[in-house]
Order: sequence, then structure tokens, then C-alpha cells
Amino acid sequence: MYFDTASLTYDARGLIPAIAQDAHSGEVLMMAWMNADAVAQTLQTGRVTYWSRSRQAFWIKGETSGHTQRLIELRVDCDRDCLLLKIEQVGPACHTNRRSCFYTVVEEGGEKVVMAPEAD
Repeated sequence: MYFDTASLTYDARGLIPAIAQDAHSGEVLMMAWMNADAVAQTLQTGRVTYWSRSRQAFWIKGETSGHTQRLIELRVDCDRDCLLLKIEQVGPACHTNRRSCFYTVVEEGGEKVVMAPEAD
């Protein structure tokens, strides 16, 4: 069966949320946005490519940091409005130099950072 990026449900800006998950451990690493061209480029190259809303440009994960993401599997949710990218992550996924962007736990009315940045 042929996959068409136009079959996805994008928001008014033409974007769809993409959750990056470690393909081996199942750890959720980050969430970013993709447009149809970023999805197509990711599928074509195997290098995860997002759409940067602040720069209004493609963002190939790891292009400047070296912290790359290689696509293992792309999944589409039941409403076709969210993507799950099962990836192989090299280095930290978060721009704060942490393994995951989800390093803050909310509990008992407060916040607690549970993951330190990785050493350079």
C-alpha cells in the first residue's frame, strides 16, 4: 500500500506533531513539528527532518550538534494527526544536552528535574 503524506491531517499552519521515541528502549525523547515535505524527506533519507517554527526552515536533527536521529519506523496515529518516530538517537535528543526533553516531573504541586545534562 502506497503512503501519501497528503493523507495526514495537518494543522492550519500545515504542521503535524511528531513524537520521537527510542526504538530500542521505548523512551520518549522529544516532540517537534513536521510538514509534508519534512515527512517525505525523512522517509526518503532516513535522517529525521523537522520543521522549525521559529526559523521557518527545515531542521535535520543533528546537522549542527552531531546528535542525529535515524528513522527506524514511522507510525501514524488513528486520527492521522500525530506521528510516532521510532528512532536511533546518537547523543542527547534535547537542546539542553539531556537524553530526553521530558526531564521535569510535576509532583505534589511542584516540579523536580530528574535528568542532568550529559557531559560533553
